[in-house]
Amino acid sequence: MNRTEMEMSGPSVSRHSRSVKSKRWGGLRQQWKLLGLFEIDQQHEFYSLTCMMKEGLFAAVQNTIDNPLPDELCEDDFSLEVTQIHKDFRMETYAGPVFASLRRSLGMTEKEYQQSLSSEGSYLQFISNSKSKADFFLTNDKQFFLKTQNKREVRFLLSNLRIYMEHLEKYPHSLLVKFLGVHRIKIAHQRMKYFVVMQSVFYPDDRITARYDIKGCEVSRWTDPAPEGSQIIVVLKDLNFDGQFIQLDQQRPWLLRQVEIDTAFLQTLNVLDYSFLLAHQPLHQDELSQNLATLIMRTKKSVNATSSPTHAASPTVPGAVAEEDSILLSAELNCATTQCHTTEMHCGNGGTDNTCLEGDRIEQLSRVGTESADLQEFQAQNRRLLPNFKNPLHVIDGPEHRYFIGIIDIFTVYGFKKRLEHLWKRLRHPGQSFSTVSPPAYYLRLCQWVQDHTK
Repeated sequence: MNRTEMEMSGPSVSRHSRSVKSKRWGGLRQQWKLLGLFEIDQQHEFYSLTCMMKEGLFAAVQNTIDNPLPDELCEDDFSLEVTQIHKDFRMETYAGPVFASLRRSLGMTEKEYQQSLSSEGSYLQFISNSKSKADFFLTNDKQFFLKTQNKREVRFLLSNLRIYMEHLEKYPHSLLVKFLGVHRIKIAHQRMKYFVVMQSVFYPDDRITARYDIKGCEVSRWTDPAPEGSQIIVVLKDLNFDGQFIQLDQQRPWLLRQVEIDTAFLQTLNVLDYSFLLAHQPLHQDELSQNLATLIMRTKKSVNATSSPTHAASPTVPGAVAEEDSILLSAELNCATTQCHTTEMHCGNGGTDNTCLEGDRIEQLSRVGTESADLQEFQAQNRRLLPNFKNPLHVIDGPEHRYFIGIIDIFTVYGFKKRLEHLWKRLRHPGQSFSTVSPPAYYLRLCQWVQDHTK
Protein backbone atom coordinates (compact mmCIF):
# COMPACT_ATOMS: atom_id res chain seq x y z
CA MET A 1 0.00 0.00 0.00
CA ASN A 2 1.08 3.55 -0.60
CA ARG A 3 1.67 5.27 2.70
CA THR A 4 2.08 8.92 3.62
CA GLU A 5 2.97 10.02 7.15
CA MET A 6 2.12 13.46 8.49
CA GLU A 7 3.11 14.89 11.86
CA MET A 8 0.11 16.49 13.53
CA SER A 9 0.03 18.88 16.44
CA GLY A 10 -3.05 19.57 18.47
CA PRO A 11 -4.37 20.02 22.00
CA SER A 12 -3.80 17.07 24.25
CA VAL A 13 -6.93 15.13 25.10
CA SER A 14 -7.54 15.19 28.86
CA ARG A 15 -8.20 11.72 30.24
CA HIS A 16 -9.32 10.42 33.62
CA SER A 17 -8.05 7.18 34.98
CA ARG A 18 -9.40 4.33 32.85
CA SER A 19 -10.13 2.25 35.91
CA VAL A 20 -12.14 5.04 37.55
CA LYS A 21 -14.19 5.59 34.39
CA SER A 22 -14.82 1.90 33.91
CA LYS A 23 -16.11 1.62 37.45
CA ARG A 24 -18.45 4.59 37.00
CA TRP A 25 -19.59 3.31 33.63
CA GLY A 26 -20.37 -0.11 35.07
CA GLY A 27 -23.14 1.42 37.12
CA LEU A 28 -24.34 3.73 34.37
CA ARG A 29 -24.56 0.87 31.92
CA GLN A 30 -27.02 -0.93 34.21
CA GLN A 31 -29.04 2.23 34.66
CA TRP A 32 -29.05 3.23 30.95
CA LYS A 33 -28.65 -0.01 29.06
CA LEU A 34 -32.13 0.26 27.52
CA LEU A 35 -31.90 3.92 26.58
CA GLY A 36 -30.29 3.16 23.24
CA LEU A 37 -28.82 6.60 22.60
CA PHE A 38 -27.11 9.02 24.96
CA GLU A 39 -24.35 11.57 25.14
CA ILE A 40 -20.73 10.56 25.72
CA ASP A 41 -19.77 12.99 28.47
CA GLN A 42 -16.51 13.26 30.43
CA GLN A 43 -17.46 10.41 32.76
CA HIS A 44 -18.03 7.99 29.88
CA GLU A 45 -15.47 5.27 29.19
CA PHE A 46 -15.34 6.27 25.50
CA TYR A 47 -14.91 10.00 26.08
CA SER A 48 -11.15 10.01 25.44
CA LEU A 49 -11.46 7.74 22.42
CA THR A 50 -14.17 9.83 20.76
CA CYS A 51 -12.27 13.07 21.43
CA MET A 52 -9.28 11.56 19.62
CA MET A 53 -11.51 10.34 16.81
CA LYS A 54 -12.85 13.86 16.35
CA GLU A 55 -9.38 15.38 16.32
CA GLY A 56 -8.07 12.76 13.91
CA LEU A 57 -11.04 13.02 11.56
CA PHE A 58 -10.77 16.80 11.46
CA ALA A 59 -7.15 16.47 10.30
CA ALA A 60 -7.96 13.68 7.83
CA VAL A 61 -10.70 15.70 6.14
CA GLN A 62 -8.51 18.81 6.18
CA ASN A 63 -5.92 16.83 4.25
CA THR A 64 -8.54 16.18 1.56
CA ILE A 65 -9.50 19.87 1.51
CA ASP A 66 -5.84 20.88 1.11
CA ASN A 67 -5.25 18.29 -1.63
CA PRO A 68 -8.12 18.54 -4.14
CA LEU A 69 -9.34 15.36 -5.76
CA PRO A 70 -8.08 14.36 -9.21
CA ASP A 71 -10.49 14.47 -12.15
CA GLU A 72 -10.60 10.70 -12.17
CA LEU A 73 -9.65 8.11 -9.57
CA CYS A 74 -6.73 5.81 -10.33
CA GLU A 75 -5.72 2.40 -8.96
CA ASP A 76 -3.33 3.93 -6.42
CA ASP A 77 -6.19 5.88 -4.83
CA PHE A 78 -7.85 2.62 -3.79
CA SER A 79 -4.71 1.43 -1.98
CA LEU A 80 -3.62 4.78 -0.55
CA GLU A 81 -2.93 4.86 3.17
CA VAL A 82 -2.19 8.13 4.97
CA THR A 83 -0.89 8.21 8.55
CA GLN A 84 -1.25 11.39 10.60
CA ILE A 85 0.65 11.55 13.89
CA HIS A 86 -0.93 13.44 16.78
CA LYS A 87 0.35 14.07 20.31
CA ASP A 88 -1.37 11.09 21.96
CA PHE A 89 -2.27 8.86 19.04
CA ARG A 90 -1.89 8.22 15.34
CA MET A 91 -4.69 7.99 12.81
CA GLU A 92 -4.55 6.12 9.52
CA THR A 93 -6.94 6.86 6.68
CA TYR A 94 -7.52 4.28 3.96
CA ALA A 95 -8.42 5.07 0.34
CA GLY A 96 -9.10 8.69 1.26
CA PRO A 97 -9.60 10.02 -2.30
CA VAL A 98 -12.10 7.24 -3.06
CA PHE A 99 -14.35 8.01 -0.10
CA ALA A 100 -13.97 11.75 -0.68
CA SER A 101 -15.16 11.18 -4.23
CA LEU A 102 -18.19 9.27 -2.96
CA ARG A 103 -18.99 12.03 -0.47
CA ARG A 104 -18.85 14.57 -3.26
CA SER A 105 -21.15 12.46 -5.43
CA LEU A 106 -23.65 12.47 -2.55
CA GLY A 107 -23.70 16.25 -2.50
CA MET A 108 -21.60 16.70 0.66
CA THR A 109 -18.96 19.38 0.89
CA GLU A 110 -15.82 18.47 2.80
CA LYS A 111 -16.32 21.42 5.12
CA GLU A 112 -19.81 20.25 6.06
CA TYR A 113 -18.57 16.70 6.59
CA GLN A 114 -15.67 17.96 8.70
CA GLN A 115 -17.94 20.17 10.79
CA SER A 116 -20.33 17.32 11.55
CA LEU A 117 -17.55 14.89 12.52
CA SER A 118 -15.59 17.32 14.68
CA SER A 119 -18.16 19.73 16.12
CA GLU A 120 -17.90 20.76 19.76
CA GLY A 121 -20.93 18.68 20.66
CA SER A 122 -20.13 15.26 22.11
CA TYR A 123 -20.65 12.08 20.14
CA LEU A 124 -23.58 9.88 21.09
CA GLN A 125 -23.31 6.20 21.85
CA PHE A 126 -25.93 3.81 20.56
CA ILE A 127 -26.38 0.64 22.60
CA SER A 128 -28.14 -1.84 20.37
CA ASN A 129 -29.55 -5.30 20.97
CA SER A 130 -27.21 -6.58 18.28
CA LYS A 131 -24.96 -9.57 19.02
CA SER A 132 -22.11 -7.65 17.43
CA LYS A 133 -19.19 -6.74 19.67
CA ALA A 134 -18.77 -3.47 17.77
CA ASP A 135 -19.13 -0.04 19.37
CA PHE A 136 -21.58 2.35 17.72
CA PHE A 137 -21.28 6.13 17.81
CA LEU A 138 -23.29 8.93 16.22
CA THR A 139 -22.14 12.46 15.49
CA ASN A 140 -23.89 15.02 17.64
CA ASP A 141 -26.20 16.02 14.77
CA LYS A 142 -26.99 12.30 14.18
CA GLN A 143 -26.06 12.56 10.51
CA PHE A 144 -23.17 10.08 10.54
CA PHE A 145 -22.64 6.71 12.19
CA LEU A 146 -19.20 5.53 13.35
CA LYS A 147 -18.77 1.82 13.99
CA THR A 148 -15.72 -0.11 15.13
CA GLN A 149 -14.84 -3.04 12.88
CA ASN A 150 -12.34 -5.86 13.09
CA LYS A 151 -9.38 -6.15 10.75
CA ARG A 152 -11.00 -8.83 8.60
CA GLU A 153 -14.09 -6.70 7.98
CA VAL A 154 -12.00 -3.69 7.00
CA ARG A 155 -9.88 -5.77 4.63
CA PHE A 156 -13.05 -7.18 3.09
CA LEU A 157 -14.46 -3.70 2.46
CA LEU A 158 -11.22 -2.33 1.01
CA SER A 159 -10.69 -5.36 -1.22
CA ASN A 160 -14.20 -4.92 -2.65
CA LEU A 161 -14.21 -1.13 -2.66
CA ARG A 162 -13.91 -0.74 -6.43
CA ILE A 163 -16.92 -2.95 -7.23
CA TYR A 164 -18.89 -1.31 -4.40
CA MET A 165 -18.23 2.08 -6.02
CA GLU A 166 -19.11 0.71 -9.44
CA HIS A 167 -22.41 -0.58 -8.07
CA LEU A 168 -23.27 2.86 -6.64
CA GLU A 169 -22.34 4.44 -9.96
CA LYS A 170 -24.52 2.01 -11.90
CA TYR A 171 -27.43 2.35 -9.45
CA PRO A 172 -27.22 5.86 -7.94
CA HIS A 173 -30.39 5.33 -5.89
CA SER A 174 -29.07 2.16 -4.27
CA LEU A 175 -30.25 1.35 -0.73
CA LEU A 176 -26.84 0.00 0.31
CA VAL A 177 -25.28 1.75 3.28
CA LYS A 178 -22.98 4.59 2.16
CA PHE A 179 -19.46 4.14 3.57
CA LEU A 180 -17.79 7.55 3.80
CA GLY A 181 -14.45 6.72 5.40
CA VAL A 182 -12.30 3.90 6.80
CA HIS A 183 -9.76 4.64 9.54
CA ARG A 184 -7.53 3.07 12.16
CA ILE A 185 -6.58 4.75 15.42
CA LYS A 186 -3.61 3.69 17.56
CA ILE A 187 -3.37 5.02 21.10
CA ALA A 188 -0.26 4.38 23.17
CA HIS A 189 -0.49 1.22 25.30
CA GLN A 190 -3.87 0.28 23.83
CA ARG A 191 -5.00 -2.01 21.06
CA MET A 192 -5.53 -0.29 17.75
CA LYS A 193 -9.12 0.16 16.60
CA TYR A 194 -10.48 0.14 13.08
CA PHE A 195 -13.66 2.07 12.40
CA VAL A 196 -15.82 3.14 9.50
CA VAL A 197 -17.90 6.28 8.99
CA MET A 198 -21.33 5.77 7.41
CA GLN A 199 -24.26 7.90 6.46
CA SER A 200 -27.06 7.31 8.97
CA VAL A 201 -30.12 5.70 7.36
CA PHE A 202 -32.34 7.16 10.10
CA TYR A 203 -31.51 10.82 9.50
CA PRO A 204 -33.18 13.02 10.53
CA ASP A 205 -34.88 11.00 13.24
CA ASP A 206 -36.92 13.70 15.02
CA ARG A 207 -40.33 12.22 14.19
CA ILE A 208 -39.54 8.53 13.70
CA THR A 209 -42.05 6.41 15.60
CA ALA A 210 -40.65 2.89 15.07
CA ARG A 211 -37.41 1.26 13.91
CA TYR A 212 -36.84 -2.29 12.65
CA ASP A 213 -33.88 -4.50 11.79
CA ILE A 214 -35.16 -7.13 9.34
CA LYS A 215 -33.37 -10.32 8.25
CA GLY A 216 -36.33 -12.24 6.83
CA CYS A 217 -36.29 -15.07 9.39
CA GLU A 218 -37.86 -16.00 12.73
CA VAL A 219 -35.31 -17.50 15.15
CA SER A 220 -34.24 -14.86 17.71
CA ARG A 221 -36.10 -12.19 15.76
CA TRP A 222 -38.26 -10.71 18.52
CA THR A 223 -37.37 -7.77 20.77
CA ASP A 224 -39.43 -6.53 23.69
CA PRO A 225 -40.80 -3.10 22.71
CA ALA A 226 -40.11 -0.04 24.81
CA PRO A 227 -42.75 0.80 27.44
CA GLU A 228 -45.53 2.91 25.97
CA GLY A 229 -44.88 6.63 26.28
CA SER A 230 -41.17 6.19 27.13
CA GLN A 231 -38.29 7.88 25.34
CA ILE A 232 -36.33 4.63 25.09
CA ILE A 233 -35.09 3.83 21.60
CA VAL A 234 -35.46 0.14 20.74
CA VAL A 235 -34.76 -1.35 17.33
CA LEU A 236 -37.40 -4.02 16.78
CA LYS A 237 -37.08 -7.16 14.64
CA ASP A 238 -38.93 -9.32 12.13
CA LEU A 239 -41.50 -10.86 14.45
CA ASN A 240 -42.38 -7.43 15.84
CA PHE A 241 -43.42 -6.42 12.32
CA ASP A 242 -45.86 -9.30 11.82
CA GLY A 243 -49.24 -8.14 10.56
CA GLN A 244 -47.88 -4.79 9.35
CA PHE A 245 -47.07 -3.55 5.85
CA ILE A 246 -44.91 -0.93 4.19
CA GLN A 247 -47.59 1.07 2.39
CA LEU A 248 -46.01 2.51 -0.76
CA ASP A 249 -48.63 2.12 -3.51
CA GLN A 250 -46.96 3.17 -6.78
CA GLN A 251 -43.47 3.27 -5.24
CA ARG A 252 -43.67 -0.45 -4.40
CA PRO A 253 -42.33 -1.78 -7.75
CA TRP A 254 -39.30 0.49 -7.44
CA LEU A 255 -38.53 -0.78 -3.94
CA LEU A 256 -38.91 -4.43 -4.90
CA ARG A 257 -36.56 -4.05 -7.84
CA GLN A 258 -33.94 -2.05 -5.92
CA VAL A 259 -33.88 -4.55 -3.05
CA GLU A 260 -33.44 -7.32 -5.61
CA ILE A 261 -30.62 -5.41 -7.36
CA ASP A 262 -28.76 -4.64 -4.13
CA THR A 263 -29.13 -8.08 -2.56
CA ALA A 264 -28.12 -9.78 -5.83
CA PHE A 265 -24.94 -7.68 -5.67
CA LEU A 266 -24.31 -8.83 -2.10
CA GLN A 267 -24.81 -12.42 -3.21
CA THR A 268 -21.94 -11.99 -5.69
CA LEU A 269 -19.79 -10.95 -2.71
CA ASN A 270 -20.75 -14.22 -0.97
CA VAL A 271 -22.13 -12.42 2.07
CA LEU A 272 -25.12 -13.03 4.33
CA ASP A 273 -26.64 -11.79 7.58
CA TYR A 274 -27.09 -8.24 6.28
CA SER A 275 -30.11 -6.30 7.49
CA PHE A 276 -32.97 -4.47 5.83
CA LEU A 277 -33.18 -1.42 8.07
CA LEU A 278 -36.62 0.19 8.30
CA ALA A 279 -38.22 3.09 10.16
CA HIS A 280 -41.35 5.12 9.62
CA GLN A 281 -43.09 8.32 10.64
CA PRO A 282 -46.45 9.85 9.70
CA LEU A 283 -46.49 12.48 6.98
CA HIS A 284 -47.57 15.98 7.96
CA GLN A 285 -50.49 17.55 6.15
CA ASP A 286 -48.24 19.79 4.04
CA GLU A 287 -46.22 16.71 3.03
CA LEU A 288 -49.35 14.91 1.88
CA SER A 289 -49.97 17.57 -0.77
CA GLN A 290 -47.78 17.75 -3.87
CA ASN A 291 -47.97 20.66 -6.28
CA LEU A 292 -46.41 20.70 -9.71
CA ALA A 293 -43.45 22.85 -8.67
CA THR A 294 -42.52 20.31 -6.00
CA LEU A 295 -42.77 17.44 -8.47
CA ILE A 296 -40.59 19.24 -11.02
CA MET A 297 -37.99 19.89 -8.34
CA ARG A 298 -38.07 16.20 -7.41
CA THR A 299 -37.73 15.27 -11.08
CA LYS A 300 -34.63 17.45 -11.37
CA LYS A 301 -33.11 15.70 -8.39
CA SER A 302 -33.79 12.30 -9.83
CA VAL A 303 -33.44 12.59 -13.61
CA ASN A 304 -30.69 15.12 -14.21
CA ALA A 305 -27.25 13.77 -14.98
CA THR A 306 -25.41 13.37 -11.71
CA SER A 307 -21.81 13.22 -10.70
CA SER A 308 -20.14 9.86 -10.64
CA PRO A 309 -18.55 8.40 -7.49
CA THR A 310 -15.38 7.76 -9.54
CA HIS A 311 -15.23 10.88 -11.72
CA ALA A 312 -14.98 14.54 -10.76
CA ALA A 313 -17.94 16.08 -12.54
CA SER A 314 -20.60 18.42 -11.25
CA PRO A 315 -21.07 18.02 -7.48
CA THR A 316 -24.80 17.53 -7.90
CA VAL A 317 -26.16 14.13 -6.97
CA PRO A 318 -29.32 12.20 -6.77
CA GLY A 319 -30.64 14.28 -3.93
CA ALA A 320 -29.12 17.69 -4.60
CA VAL A 321 -30.21 20.32 -7.10
CA ALA A 322 -27.73 22.90 -8.32
CA GLU A 323 -28.90 26.38 -7.28
CA GLU A 324 -28.75 27.69 -10.83
CA ASP A 325 -31.04 24.88 -11.99
CA SER A 326 -33.81 26.10 -9.73
CA ILE A 327 -33.98 29.28 -11.82
CA LEU A 328 -35.43 27.20 -14.64
CA LEU A 329 -38.41 26.14 -12.54
CA SER A 330 -40.63 29.06 -13.52
CA ALA A 331 -40.00 28.49 -17.22
CA GLU A 332 -40.75 24.78 -16.86
CA LEU A 333 -43.90 25.56 -14.93
CA ASN A 334 -45.10 27.63 -17.89
CA CYS A 335 -44.28 24.79 -20.26
CA ALA A 336 -46.25 22.37 -18.09
CA THR A 337 -49.36 24.53 -17.62
CA THR A 338 -51.46 22.38 -19.93
CA GLN A 339 -50.37 19.21 -18.15
CA CYS A 340 -51.18 20.80 -14.77
CA HIS A 341 -54.66 21.76 -15.98
CA THR A 342 -55.23 18.20 -17.15
CA THR A 343 -54.25 16.90 -13.74
CA GLU A 344 -56.64 19.29 -12.02
CA MET A 345 -59.49 18.06 -14.22
CA HIS A 346 -58.71 14.47 -13.22
CA CYS A 347 -58.43 15.29 -9.54
CA GLY A 348 -61.37 17.61 -9.36
CA ASN A 349 -59.99 19.45 -6.35
CA GLY A 350 -57.51 22.01 -7.59
CA GLY A 351 -54.73 19.54 -8.25
CA THR A 352 -53.56 19.18 -4.67
CA ASP A 353 -54.61 15.57 -4.18
CA ASN A 354 -51.41 13.60 -3.63
CA THR A 355 -52.69 10.27 -4.94
CA CYS A 356 -53.92 11.76 -8.20
CA LEU A 357 -50.69 13.66 -8.85
CA GLU A 358 -48.59 10.62 -7.98
CA GLY A 359 -50.61 8.58 -10.46
CA ASP A 360 -49.93 10.91 -13.41
CA ARG A 361 -46.54 12.39 -12.49
CA ILE A 362 -44.20 9.96 -14.26
CA GLU A 363 -45.97 10.24 -17.60
CA GLN A 364 -46.28 14.03 -17.42
CA LEU A 365 -42.99 14.99 -15.81
CA SER A 366 -40.88 12.57 -17.80
CA ARG A 367 -41.57 14.85 -20.76
CA VAL A 368 -40.21 17.78 -18.74
CA GLY A 369 -37.05 15.83 -17.97
CA THR A 370 -36.31 14.35 -21.37
CA GLU A 371 -34.05 17.26 -22.33
CA SER A 372 -31.84 16.73 -19.28
CA ALA A 373 -31.58 12.93 -19.19
CA ASP A 374 -32.17 9.83 -21.22
CA LEU A 375 -35.22 8.10 -19.76
CA GLN A 376 -33.94 4.72 -20.84
CA GLU A 377 -30.89 5.27 -18.67
CA PHE A 378 -33.20 6.47 -15.89
CA GLN A 379 -35.08 3.18 -16.03
CA ALA A 380 -31.96 1.03 -16.43
CA GLN A 381 -30.48 2.62 -13.31
CA ASN A 382 -33.79 2.13 -11.47
CA ARG A 383 -33.97 5.73 -10.40
CA ARG A 384 -37.07 7.19 -8.78
CA LEU A 385 -38.52 10.57 -7.93
CA LEU A 386 -36.61 11.45 -4.78
CA PRO A 387 -38.38 13.25 -1.95
CA ASN A 388 -37.62 16.91 -1.34
CA PHE A 389 -36.10 15.98 1.99
CA LYS A 390 -32.78 15.44 3.74
CA ASN A 391 -31.15 12.05 3.19
CA PRO A 392 -33.35 11.42 0.10
CA LEU A 393 -31.61 8.22 -1.03
CA HIS A 394 -32.89 6.39 2.04
CA VAL A 395 -36.30 8.05 2.29
CA ILE A 396 -39.43 6.84 0.48
CA ASP A 397 -42.82 8.46 0.88
CA GLY A 398 -46.00 6.42 0.85
CA PRO A 399 -49.54 7.81 0.88
CA GLU A 400 -49.54 8.38 4.64
CA HIS A 401 -46.08 7.53 6.00
CA ARG A 402 -42.47 8.41 5.31
CA TYR A 403 -40.17 5.39 5.37
CA PHE A 404 -36.42 5.28 6.04
CA ILE A 405 -34.90 2.23 4.36
CA GLY A 406 -31.35 0.95 3.94
CA ILE A 407 -29.32 -2.25 3.73
CA ILE A 408 -26.54 -2.48 6.32
CA ASP A 409 -24.02 -4.90 7.90
CA ILE A 410 -22.60 -6.33 4.67
CA PHE A 411 -19.35 -7.84 5.98
CA THR A 412 -20.31 -11.42 6.94
CA VAL A 413 -18.78 -13.83 4.43
CA TYR A 414 -20.20 -17.34 4.05
CA GLY A 415 -17.00 -19.15 4.91
CA PHE A 416 -16.18 -22.36 6.76
CA LYS A 417 -17.38 -21.14 10.18
CA LYS A 418 -20.70 -19.93 8.82
CA ARG A 419 -21.24 -23.22 6.96
CA LEU A 420 -20.73 -25.11 10.25
CA GLU A 421 -23.07 -22.70 12.00
CA HIS A 422 -25.68 -23.34 9.31
CA LEU A 423 -25.48 -27.11 9.86
CA TRP A 424 -25.71 -26.72 13.63
CA LYS A 425 -28.74 -24.42 13.41
CA ARG A 426 -30.51 -26.84 11.09
CA LEU A 427 -30.28 -29.42 13.86
CA ARG A 428 -31.10 -26.95 16.63
CA HIS A 429 -34.08 -25.27 14.89
CA PRO A 430 -35.76 -27.86 12.63
CA GLY A 431 -38.55 -26.41 10.53
CA GLN A 432 -37.69 -22.82 11.51
CA SER A 433 -35.98 -20.08 9.52
CA PHE A 434 -32.74 -18.64 10.90
CA SER A 435 -30.24 -16.07 9.68
CA THR A 436 -27.29 -18.32 8.81
CA VAL A 437 -28.09 -19.66 5.35
CA SER A 438 -26.21 -19.61 2.05
CA PRO A 439 -26.00 -16.21 0.24
CA PRO A 440 -28.39 -17.33 -2.58
CA ALA A 441 -30.95 -18.49 -0.02
CA TYR A 442 -30.50 -15.34 2.06
CA TYR A 443 -30.96 -13.14 -1.02
CA LEU A 444 -34.17 -14.90 -2.10
CA ARG A 445 -35.63 -14.95 1.40
CA LEU A 446 -35.09 -11.26 2.09
CA CYS A 447 -36.54 -10.29 -1.30
CA GLN A 448 -39.56 -12.47 -0.51
CA TRP A 449 -39.99 -10.79 2.87
CA VAL A 450 -40.05 -7.34 1.27
CA GLN A 451 -42.52 -8.54 -1.35
CA ASP A 452 -44.81 -10.07 1.30
CA HIS A 453 -44.70 -7.00 3.57
CA THR A 454 -45.27 -4.20 1.07
CA LYS A 455 -48.41 -2.86 -0.53
